Amino acid sequence: MATEGPPVHQVQVAEHPRLLKLKEIFNSKFGSIPKFYVRAPGRVNIIGEHIDYCGYSVLPMAVEQDMLIAVEPVKTHTLQLANTNPLYPDFNTSADNIQIDKTKPLWHNYFLCGFKGIQEHFGLSNLIGMNCLVDGNIPPSSGLSSSSALVCCAGLVTLTVLGMNLSKAKLIEFSPLRATDVKLPSGAVFVIANSCVEMNKAATSHFNIRVMECRLAAKLLAKHRSLQWDKVLRLEEVQAKLGVSLEEMLLITEDTLHPEPYSPEEVCQCLGISLQELKTQILSPNTQDVLTFKLYQRAKHVYSEAARVLQFKKICEEAPDDMVQLLGELMNQSHVSCRDMYECSCPELDQLVDICRKFGAQGSRLTGAGWGGCTVSIVLADKLPSFLANVHEAYYQKSGRSLAPEKQSLFATKPGGGALVFLEA
Repeated sequence: MATEGPPVHQVQVAEHPRLLKLKEIFNSKFGSIPKFYVRAPGRVNIIGEHIDYCGYSVLPMAVEQDMLIAVEPVKTHTLQLANTNPLYPDFNTSADNIQIDKTKPLWHNYFLCGFKGIQEHFGLSNLIGMNCLVDGNIPPSSGLSSSSALVCCAGLVTLTVLGMNLSKAKLIEFSPLRATDVKLPSGAVFVIANSCVEMNKAATSHFNIRVMECRLAAKLLAKHRSLQWDKVLRLEEVQAKLGVSLEEMLLITEDTLHPEPYSPEEVCQCLGISLQELKTQILSPNTQDVLTFKLYQRAKHVYSEAARVLQFKKICEEAPDDMVQLLGELMNQSHVSCRDMYECSCPELDQLVDICRKFGAQGSRLTGAGWGGCTVSIVLADKLPSFLANVHEAYYQKSGRSLAPEKQSLFATKPGGGALVFLEA
């Protein structure tokens, strides 16, 4: 595994309007100028939703929107964090005693996670402090990984201040350690459309319940196949232990689990444990009061979506003439599964997907956690101008949603660059 860090670029800040503005705001806030800047991109999942935490690969693409942090190391042991967006208040804390309040979804917690992750990875203490100003143009709570980009950025900031390196695969903990390049079709672009419905994963229970439903489904499938179910946490582990294909796992799911929701009592009966054991040994604190679990539907989504990711990759490698159409069909199937089996869509996302398909998208689906956020569509490059105009009119203008900044509502994107460090030349 490579150990070099991300590329370091010497830049003339005056020639980069965004960096220059960041430098000016930094100076007015801290009375000094940044020593360096770090960038980490947002990303969009082209396909592969809600399967990464079940052990399966996804197909993300870095987008051009990003997080930027201006940084100045300081002699004190204090972390001072500020944000160019006035919605996010300033924060400061001791660099030696990072406490993350998990009960509240606060913006600075994502920075602290990246900082603390590096600190713990290298077993560091007595860290120097820094002044940091964060600027992001990734729409928040939109499914474009603004929080992941901030965690990445913070980890990279910490490494740079310490003069240390770490391979990117280890740094980006939310992505698989094995990364493969997939060549996307050249005659098509991906269009991101924001539903303008915000879903804050940290503030709702939908996400936590889905994670637990997948875990319970894995345990019931493992028990039924006489595996050591109490050690199993993820659906992928069941497939790996049985040594069967994803298609076979779908058949096993249909044979083993029933479509009707399971009560906690029925889960206990299937596993041969008491309700007390279920609550204290398996369920997380925020899922202990859930009355029904849809295990069949969640497992069906995960195994079928994991298969779609592999098919998507295969089509990209083989590049048949009808490649864009085939990829679009997989994206459409993915949305149906997210909507009907994983139930992580919402009326606005479904409406937006329908509009995108109506005006020429070869395929369209929700992306990110769902329950709001964005859709991603694959569109032939020559159809792009009319597609953007029609979707803008049908979804944004007719509903008054065009109040959202246009650039953040609907935009075509090509694969963006990765994480970078900028030094002033």
